[in-house]
Amino acid sequence: MQQEQVNMEVAQKAIVFRDDGKFLTVQRGKTAPTNPGAWDLPGGVLESEEDPVSGIIREIKEETGLTVSEPKPFDVYGRGNYPLSSRMTIAYHCRAISTEVTISWEHTDFKWVTKDEFLKLPASPKITRFVKNCVIN
Repeated sequence: MQQEQVNMEVAQKAIVFRDDGKFLTVQRGKTAPTNPGAWDLPGGVLESEEDPVSGIIREIKEETGLTVSEPKPFDVYGRGNYPLSSRMTIAYHCRAISTEVTISWEHTDFKWVTKDEFLKLPASPKITRFVKNCVIN
C-alpha cells in the first residue's frame, strides 16, 4: 500500500512591541484568502529550510518595514486538514528597533494598540488567542 505524503506548513506570527508597551496590528486586505478585513499580526510561512528566527525577522521586515530585536516564541497553534495537510503557527514577541511602519500590499491599514484595544477588533480566533496568551511586560 502506498502512503500519501502529508503537507506540513510552518507559519509564524509576531507581536511587535514599541517602548510604550503598545504592539502593532495590521489589517488584512479585502481579497485575503482567509479572514479578509480582519486585524492580524505580522508574519507568514517559513521558506524551505529557513531558520525560524530568521524567517520571522524577514516576514516582519517585508510586511511592515520594521527592524526588530530578539524574537522569542511563546505559543504554538496547530491545525490539521487531515489526512493530507496540516499547519503549525508559532507566535513570537519582540521589540521594534525602528517604529516607522510601511505596510505591504497584503494589508490595508495598521495600528499600534494595547491588548484591550486589540481584543475589541475583529480578528481570527488564532490571532486572538496569541494576543491573550502573550505576557506583556
